[in-house]
Amino acid sequence: MAEHEWDRERLLEIIRLNKDKPGALLPILHGIQDALGYIPPNSVPLIAEELNLSRAEVHGVISFYHYFRDAPPGKRTIYLCRAESCQAMGSEALETHAKRRLGIDYHETTSDGAFSLEPVYCLGNCACSPSIMVDKEVYGRVTAEAFDDIIENIQVNAK
Repeated sequence: MAEHEWDRERLLEIIRLNKDKPGALLPILHGIQDALGYIPPNSVPLIAEELNLSRAEVHGVISFYHYFRDAPPGKRTIYLCRAESCQAMGSEALETHAKRRLGIDYHETTSDGAFSLEPVYCLGNCACSPSIMVDKEVYGRVTAEAFDDIIENIQVNAK
């Protein structure tokens, strides 16, 4: 994201809304990611300055928490459950298949920008393990074939 005045003003608004909260850095980072989909690297100096922190401190928090992204996410985000129930029902094989099918690892986005892949540690769908969620839609009893069908349907419907 190029730093436009609008972008800067939006970031400053989020910072100012949260800077007086206890542990303000995390609410600020969540606010920025909620608004933009990621934490732009060029926002780190601004956040640091506004909170009187070093750039290293801000970057350290962003890089510590896997939830925070420093690049825009794909158009669709696939969350693959890694909780015990899903593991017992084959999520590790599904994970291997999903990574191979998409050509990416966790916290990455496909080269066409269509999909991001994220681990999640319970979707609350244990009775239908293994489960994935695409954006906000949960799918249960997902096999490699079902995963491919879900991806194909999303790609067809996106056209």
